[in-house]
Amino acid sequence: MEFTHMVINEIVRAGNLVPILTRKLPKDVEIKGYTIPAGWYLVVDQTVPHFDPNSFDEPFALNPWRWEFFSFIMDGEDDASNPMMEEMYANGIGGVDETPSSSSSTTTRKNRPIISGEQLDIEAYAGLYTGRTKIMRLIFIADHCDNPGMQLEALRMAYEEIKKGENTQLFREAVQKIDGRLGPNYMMDASWCTMIDKKAEQRKEKLENELNAYRTNLIKESIRMGYNDFGDFYYAHGALGDAFKSYVRTRDYCTTSKHIIQMCLSAIHVSIEMGQFTHVTSYVSKAEQTPEALDPPTVAKLRCAAGLAHLEAKKYKLAARKFLEVGPELGNSYSDVIAPQDVATYGGLCALASFDRTELKASILPLFPSLLLNLPNKVIDNINFRNFLELVPEVRELINDFYSSHYASCLEYLGNLRSNLLLDIHLHDHVGTLYDQIRNKALIQYTHPFVSVDMRMMADAFKTSVAGLEKELEALITDNQIQARIDSHNKILYARHADQRNATFQRVLQTGNEFDKDVRAMLLRANLLKHDYNVRASRKL
Repeated sequence: MEFTHMVINEIVRAGNLVPILTRKLPKDVEIKGYTIPAGWYLVVDQTVPHFDPNSFDEPFALNPWRWEFFSFIMDGEDDASNPMMEEMYANGIGGVDETPSSSSSTTTRKNRPIISGEQLDIEAYAGLYTGRTKIMRLIFIADHCDNPGMQLEALRMAYEEIKKGENTQLFREAVQKIDGRLGPNYMMDASWCTMIDKKAEQRKEKLENELNAYRTNLIKESIRMGYNDFGDFYYAHGALGDAFKSYVRTRDYCTTSKHIIQMCLSAIHVSIEMGQFTHVTSYVSKAEQTPEALDPPTVAKLRCAAGLAHLEAKKYKLAARKFLEVGPELGNSYSDVIAPQDVATYGGLCALASFDRTELKASILPLFPSLLLNLPNKVIDNINFRNFLELVPEVRELINDFYSSHYASCLEYLGNLRSNLLLDIHLHDHVGTLYDQIRNKALIQYTHPFVSVDMRMMADAFKTSVAGLEKELEALITDNQIQARIDSHNKILYARHADQRNATFQRVLQTGNEFDKDVRAMLLRANLLKHDYNVRASRKL
């Protein structure tokens, strides 16, 4: 496949399929001291750069190997400057040392993926999140990690984060999990719990008195704010059910579309924490019914929430589409629910597991410039997901290897990521299913173009045994996902393809017949109009 891409790139360069481009300037543009006014047309002659000896050695020679260096062009794009990348990269833990002597280490740290084949960097991972979701993710890691050192590190960070808030119940659970293993500084703090509980009672009493006063005065905005404050109070203290009810009650007192959006976002946030993803889907739909109040960051948040709901329901194709629609406006604004790195990871894996080759090319492959040959403009312009993928190069490698038919490398990457993906609170229950679906798709795509396949060569391509491969193929054939039969003696897979030549002729004949029918109908209509012959239906009495 790599050589095929090199040949195509060289043909496009030498053939100049679109030798001239014209663009209308929307504003004044200055080029080398000359100002081109807005409204003028700019004509670009592409043959000039294509045959520029400064860019290509021997430009008039047809040499596909000149593209060998660019066969994996994404390798050179990690250092590209991007405002969104600067905002979202590596969460800025500990800051960046900008002294010249530390430039190399800074670059290494900045570009280091949080989700990688190495042991999870808990501190960097936790830095991607804020609020309750940060605590719950740390506790989840502690509960599901086999490394005692990582467990204690996660619990230590969770303990410290909980003490910044007011959730005494969660604090007691964390102390119970620590069980004295972190020393006297991480033991039960009864005085702190008593103080927080006492303040909570006073705060609750004050909120109740204020809400009663608002109800008496019948001021809708004040009542809405009162219920909203109650929702914030319950959420801070871990009473998620009561928080959800309080947020929902504000619906009756919303006077503007912005109030409705705020109510929906609050309900979605609490529902995600409770794991009630049916509520998430419902309130995403309600929020989308008021498009006039939706700004780009809010739209991005709703896409993320919908993607999580579909992921939880194992609707991977719908989840992939939602994550692919998330815009760069998300930034770190939704860190109390999801990080930008998660958008890339969830969206990339769901797409690989559910999209066919055409959908994968149309939705994600615009991220790989070397493959942008005959795609429609609306696809080429879709660069939103590319910004997220830059944050997780491992997932980007997966997608490129899968599309380039490097299945062994793709599955090896996925296997290396598996241990860390299992520590993700939303992906944990889906890693096995996603891995199986991606592997099955790889097996199907490998066999699809061939009439017969040597299973020994196929086993080498997937780095597995022939016996293991045969069992996998048997399962796919039984499930009717591969139309083939296996010669177990000679270890050859024979496809049961229809006669492609005959099928092509049949499609051509059908197209010709349809064209002939359409032309005859148009000629008939033209003759009727020419002779002014109009038949009108009689009016029924």
